[in-house]
Amino acid sequence: MVTTIQVSNDLREELSKRKLFDRESYEEVIWGLIEDTMELDEETKRELEESRKEIREGKFSTHEEIKKKYGL
Repeated sequence: MVTTIQVSNDLREELSKRKLFDRESYEEVIWGLIEDTMELDEETKRELEESRKEIREGKFSTHEEIKKKYGL
């Protein structure tokens, strides 16, 4: 079933700013926002924890180090 909802002009403008392309519908924008707030899957949680561990152990490079390494 399709329905119509009312949104303020401010919200409509904010949704417009979040469009990835001009012809993207507001429904697609809203679904994208909802998806962003959904629970992370177990694999992603493990990967995040591993990344946090590497950072705690100092296994990372700063932005400046990478730029210097590649001559940027």
